[in-house]
Amino acid sequence: MTHHDRRQSDREDGGGTATSGSTAWVFPGQGSQRVGMAKELAAAEPDAAEVFAVADRVLGFPLSRTIFAGPADDLQATPVQQPAILATSVAYLTVLRARNLLPPPAFVAGHSLGEYAALVAADALDFEDALRLVRRRGELMQAHGAGAMAAVLGLPTAAVAAVAAEAGVEVANANAPEQTVVSGPTAAVERAMALAREQGAKRAVPLPVSAAFHSSLMAPARDGMRPLLAAAAIRSARTPLVSNVDARTISSPEEIRRELVEQIVAAVRWVDMVRAMADAGVTTFYEVGPGKVLAGLITRCAPGATVVGAEALL
Repeated sequence: MTHHDRRQSDREDGGGTATSGSTAWVFPGQGSQRVGMAKELAAAEPDAAEVFAVADRVLGFPLSRTIFAGPADDLQATPVQQPAILATSVAYLTVLRARNLLPPPAFVAGHSLGEYAALVAADALDFEDALRLVRRRGELMQAHGAGAMAAVLGLPTAAVAAVAAEAGVEVANANAPEQTVVSGPTAAVERAMALAREQGAKRAVPLPVSAAFHSSLMAPARDGMRPLLAAAAIRSARTPLVSNVDARTISSPEEIRRELVEQIVAAVRWVDMVRAMADAGVTTFYEVGPGKVLAGLITRCAPGATVVGAEALL
């Protein structure tokens, strides 16, 4: 059975109306990568190995070799890191579906880059097309690299937003009630970190990224992606996507295209996204991809929620 055939036979239709006890599938973004992720999975599961073989063929270079063996500096490069995390997430998704380990979701969601894997899961986007898009997304984001990002811990998002405005930076990720990332020109980010500490932040630390992601400095990358997404074969999502930009549920091709364009410069509203799903009755979140970054954030956004990691299921 080919990857495409499996995708067709494993389609899930969550319907978009959550009920008590329902589930959501969530997909991680940049920062979840590590050398060796899914190496054992690919060795043990032909379905997973095929996903990585497709990625190598579509992209025209041995992505899987970098994922499994490194070096870490190569995997860290944005144009490699983005398709690497996508491929790894889809490998986990494919095996979990084949084993019937994922209950049908009411919603799918992804953190930034993770929206592409979520849309593959919702059958709105073919894996092969998603690979090409995130490879180009990473190239554009790296090519227009400027500025910096920093994480502020121990201050409410509203307080961080005030600090950001004073320093001349932007809120890039509202990840948890007291974990917020700011993004902008390097000197301004340094100023924001100092102001946050003055306001009582427990920590304000620079992030190891190559540019000011999710800020207006990414406008050239957004504009570069716009025609590619306009031409991409995007279908209506069979399971609604909870969007990064405004935490709404979307499913039409037009809404998805707008989301994937605007999320490059807009903040990731993860707190609002998780709370919207929890308010709609989601009690169990499946983190489908490498690592446990989202699990820690979700439990702080929705303390009563259960989070199940893909790695723990296999």
